[in-house]
Amino acid sequence: MEEKRPIETPENESVLAPASTAYRLGCLVVVITPFLGFLAAGYGLWGWGFYWTELVLLVAMFIATGLGITIGYHRLFTHCSFETVRPVKIVLGVLGSMAVEGPILRWVATHRKHHQHADKPDDPHSPHKVGERSFGVLAGLWHAHMGWLFKPSSAGLGRYVKDLTNDKTVSRLSQLFGVWVALGLLVPAVLGGLITGTWRGVLLGFLWGGLARVFLVHHTTWSINSICHLWGTRPFNRNDHSRNNMIFGILGFGEGWHNNHHAFPASAKFGLRWWEVDPGYYVICVMKWLGLAWHVRVPARSSVSDERGQLRTSYARFKRENSSTMRQEWQ
Repeated sequence: MEEKRPIETPENESVLAPASTAYRLGCLVVVITPFLGFLAAGYGLWGWGFYWTELVLLVAMFIATGLGITIGYHRLFTHCSFETVRPVKIVLGVLGSMAVEGPILRWVATHRKHHQHADKPDDPHSPHKVGERSFGVLAGLWHAHMGWLFKPSSAGLGRYVKDLTNDKTVSRLSQLFGVWVALGLLVPAVLGGLITGTWRGVLLGFLWGGLARVFLVHHTTWSINSICHLWGTRPFNRNDHSRNNMIFGILGFGEGWHNNHHAFPASAKFGLRWWEVDPGYYVICVMKWLGLAWHVRVPARSSVSDERGQLRTSYARFKRENSSTMRQEWQ
């Protein structure tokens, strides 16, 4: 069993502190820079062209970092929906960090708080805080999508990640967030240069596999917070506005089956019906087959709702059976 010990470091305290002005300015840079890179890459389509090298780097980095978010940040670190070996945990933590959505500890704490207060006043990024009229919907959409990044966050995030701050591996991965971000931009640039043998390849690798990819991953993930709490189906009657959205179920590697996820947050499987495509879960199944994942938590068929979406009593049993990993302090 991996050694765990309490870790109280300035880095962790800084990561979990309320968002300062400097932090929010950093968020502004993180939002604007990939957007500018995306525009530059798009402009290059008419000037430098777009070849297989750029396409492969873009798709490969999008898939790698997108899976790092859904499998690593979300299903493993946030909800403990499966267990894995330390090297895989490190790889998933690094890939998730390369998506440039924040250090592991802050991302997990924010998401656990979202589940505890889903679409209630203390939800960090609910689109339903403003109002239901046209302007309110648009303002709520903006807030849930990215506006919340620039608002002062409340204190007390640390209580949502006590388990992770005591995990030496995860805590260190979170502290080195800046290193992983730089690596995520450097790798496609270096590969672009090595494949093409030109400085043009370095630049295009940086633009397409780096900045443009970050832009696409950002807005795919943020759409789960915004669009998947406004538009889609609600097969489960939850006390929130979470919804299933097929488009983001596919683009988000299964994340778009958001109503399913809110009904069974400890489940590693988000797509609960055969037609609900869930690439993140498929990768976990391959990991399990290879012996790299175990204790993969999924709800029994009897615990899934009927066609009208009425949760059966076995959901309560599922929750009790997984209570130790669902973190009672934030549920």
